[in-house]
Amino acid sequence: MPPRPAAADRHAAGAAGEAIARKHLEAAGLRWLVSNARFRHGEIDLVMRERDAVVFVEVRYRRGDGYGGSVASVDAGKQRKLVRAAQSFLAAHPALAAAPCRFDVIAIDGDASAPRVDWIRNAFEAG
Repeated sequence: MPPRPAAADRHAAGAAGEAIARKHLEAAGLRWLVSNARFRHGEIDLVMRERDAVVFVEVRYRRGDGYGGSVASVDAGKQRKLVRAAQSFLAAHPALAAAPCRFDVIAIDGDASAPRVDWIRNAFEAG
């Protein structure tokens, strides 16, 4: 297994992945609300709107599949953290609390200069 990149490199790669994901979603008609919404229980990478729905987006970027690939990294524990963070987000934004919500995953694999972007709508349920 290759050595793990330094934290600064991981942060830069994560920011680049989120920018790719946001551009991809906006091109599909979603409207950006906020990035990196941090709460005690976790962080939501992107919060978007698609018509009346609030879309909580987890962005996963992997240069290779040495750690199981992007989609495999959104396991049950990560899903629980995302649901709790989304609940905190909605509590902080009561005007959005009555809107339908969903959890999407944007999986970005490969080199940042030519990434493969997979958008998984309704990747998991909150319940």
